[in-house]
Amino acid sequence: MEISSQKSLEKVLSQKALQMGSSFPCQICVVGFLCGVCLTSLFLAALTSFGSFEFGGFSLSTMSPGASPRNSGSEIFNIVTSTDCNFKPKETERLEVDSRSVKERTDDERVSLLYSAWSAKLTKSVDEESEYLKQLRLSRSNVPNAPHLENCKLRTQVNERLDRRPGNESFPPWTGWKGVLDMNPAATTNEQMTYFRHRVISEGAYPPWITGSDEENYPYTRKVQRDIWLHQHPLNCRDPNVKFLVADWERLPGFGIGAQLAGMCGLLAIAINEKRVLVTNFYNRADHDGCKGSSRASWSCYFFPETSQECRDRAFDLLGSDEAWKRGIITAKENYSSKEIWTGRTPRLWGDPWAYLQPTTEINGSLIAYHRKMDRRWWRSQAVRYLMRFQSEYMCGLLNVAHHAAFGKEAAKLVLKSLGKEWPKEFTNKPNSDIEDYVWSSHKPWIPRPLLSMHVRMGDKACEMKVVEFEEYMHLADRIRKRFPHLNGIWLSTEMQEVIDKSKSYSNWNFYYTNVTRQVGNMTMASYESSLGRETSTNYPLVNFLMATEADFFIGALGSTWCFLIDGMRNTGGKVMAGYLSVNKDRFW
Repeated sequence: MEISSQKSLEKVLSQKALQMGSSFPCQICVVGFLCGVCLTSLFLAALTSFGSFEFGGFSLSTMSPGASPRNSGSEIFNIVTSTDCNFKPKETERLEVDSRSVKERTDDERVSLLYSAWSAKLTKSVDEESEYLKQLRLSRSNVPNAPHLENCKLRTQVNERLDRRPGNESFPPWTGWKGVLDMNPAATTNEQMTYFRHRVISEGAYPPWITGSDEENYPYTRKVQRDIWLHQHPLNCRDPNVKFLVADWERLPGFGIGAQLAGMCGLLAIAINEKRVLVTNFYNRADHDGCKGSSRASWSCYFFPETSQECRDRAFDLLGSDEAWKRGIITAKENYSSKEIWTGRTPRLWGDPWAYLQPTTEINGSLIAYHRKMDRRWWRSQAVRYLMRFQSEYMCGLLNVAHHAAFGKEAAKLVLKSLGKEWPKEFTNKPNSDIEDYVWSSHKPWIPRPLLSMHVRMGDKACEMKVVEFEEYMHLADRIRKRFPHLNGIWLSTEMQEVIDKSKSYSNWNFYYTNVTRQVGNMTMASYESSLGRETSTNYPLVNFLMATEADFFIGALGSTWCFLIDGMRNTGGKVMAGYLSVNKDRFW
């Protein structure tokens, strides 16, 4: 009986306690108690000598040496973080987020402002640029230099100096220095430097358009480029012993730029074998309004002429001389068969350096040690390198536009990061120092590196080789990145819109490409180029070609003439050890 009455009493007390616990005043007390524990814990953590409290970051450092684990702040930290006490007011959080958003908006606005200022420099005349900058509340004096753009006028002037002989010298002013370092007043007034430079030039310095050492290029590249230049630039073009080969570029329908280049490589080989100076004449792809004056319909619209103006004038004079034709002083493309032009004899002046080319082309995980036409591969690389040795001012401008569209905003972020918060209010361009004018002048425009170039050829190319889907190209890109994990950028060259669309699904890569209409479906390349117009269909492939030669890595299709020539330019441009990954094994040439 006593036991049952005791249980009844306990039951009544429990129900009463439950009712009291669910009451609002009691809940307030409990919450107050818990908050008190939290506040006390925080207060102790702030006072303890074993840790440091960071407001906002809410972090405690590790305990100091010699401290007892029992007395350290680690237990307090665990207690605080294990409860659900958030002491940062929601309003404060919202203000911090808004503050970050304002800062990001401000940074984006500054990037856009600088990008727009650089755009005006590219697309407007000097007067129009000044007026446009006024609208942006800027002036030319407070717009920092664009690291991704080149001073095309200055670069062309420097290259012109390096592409002709001064006075009666045997060579242009090629020395062991890059850029315009030998024009520094300190060097020009120093007799010892002048003597040394003259001796180096007279003994046969190597041409400045070759990047890297002999080990980073195809065998004999530096010597071959020097010898081709000398062959194409005789001391006296009016010497009766100087003979010429005058040739138009191929213009048959269906001949792409790659085929035209391959044909001219064959004609240059014939000219060297017959000791003739090659003079290129009509170039149909330059017959548009972008090429001005004498450069219209001429290779010189895009690259420096293959020979001097004196030799060109002499050759064109001889075209009207029956005696010159009869004596064989001048010949034309029509004097040679297609077989001689396309598969003729490779010049043997330098022996057979192609016999010991090291394999750097990979297909299906294996290096190709041998191609069917190793001599042709080596020679076309040398010939294209010579023909494209120096860009014209127009070609340089096209590259600037492409660089700005692709890399301009990234470049603006980098520049603004270096300037801090003072731009544009507290910034003025200072005059260049000597090191900028004479030493750093040879540096190439900035591009985000490392950069992988990828040429995806599909469409009507299927009639010549096995075409491969874009996924295979990306598989190879992932392979490269496993070895070089800092690789994130791909310069994508393709005529197919389908490829551009697929690239958007690879969010872990940054893709760059020219903004041009691309083909949809199985349109022929000739029809596609016709739809673009002559100017666009010539300009953007050449931009892509040069970007591929400058990129750190390259993926293409061995069966494509275009990829074949890109690979050749890379192998005479210091990139031989970067290798070439091909998606197919068709046409080993």
